[in-house]
Amino acid sequence: MWQAFRDQVKDKGVEIVTVGMDAAGAEACRPYIEAASPEHPSLIDTSHRMAEQFGVINIPNAVWIDEDGMIVRPAELATAPPSIKNDRANPLAGMTEIPPRMMDIFTEAMQFEADPAAYEAALRDWIQHGSASRFALSPGEVVERSQPRSADTSKGQAHFELACHLEQAGDHEAAVGHFREAHRLVPDNFAYRRQAWSLEPAPDGPIQRFWQGPVEGAEDDWPYDSEWLSDVRAMGPANYYPKVEL
Repeated sequence: MWQAFRDQVKDKGVEIVTVGMDAAGAEACRPYIEAASPEHPSLIDTSHRMAEQFGVINIPNAVWIDEDGMIVRPAELATAPPSIKNDRANPLAGMTEIPPRMMDIFTEAMQFEADPAAYEAALRDWIQHGSASRFALSPGEVVERSQPRSADTSKGQAHFELACHLEQAGDHEAAVGHFREAHRLVPDNFAYRRQAWSLEPAPDGPIQRFWQGPVEGAEDDWPYDSEWLSDVRAMGPANYYPKVEL
């Protein structure tokens, strides 16, 4: 969808850059990138530098950067443009039986609060009017809206980077301990949580472990104190994404 949007606006001097954050590396992202056939830069961030540099704590997030390299809107929820026809394959296609947990996840996700049409309108206004757009923030406003970096956030980032390094080096057991510490120190960072969950081996076939979570009857084998479904239910799906202030 972002590729189709980019086709509409590329002649206005704007470029879309997508970044897949995944410590598993290029191969974990490759099927999705190839399916989208993007003509814009499609990057893979194996150490979540986006989280460190731009304050990305969940997906999908976007950062608006002007032609002078200045951030005019910091990381915020960036839903796909609803005016673009969605030709993506149904993730449930081909399944003869949808796992109950997956249905529960989709049920919670349907309750997320977002206004895709308003976000698209704001983005198009900025593309058209640049710094004169009322949606382009001043440097002071960008700083005010950006997430502050506490000592715990910095320590959590360090633990997360070390966990990613250990995972890529093949030491999953050691990585888990640092992922757990990153989750404890930066509890609102769902990007950190999702990364760790998705790297757990999936015992029941091809379904990614993120969708499975703890396996019923073998909960003691789950190395984390949290998992997506129970976390979202506890916080309320309406609170999963911070409200976008347009």
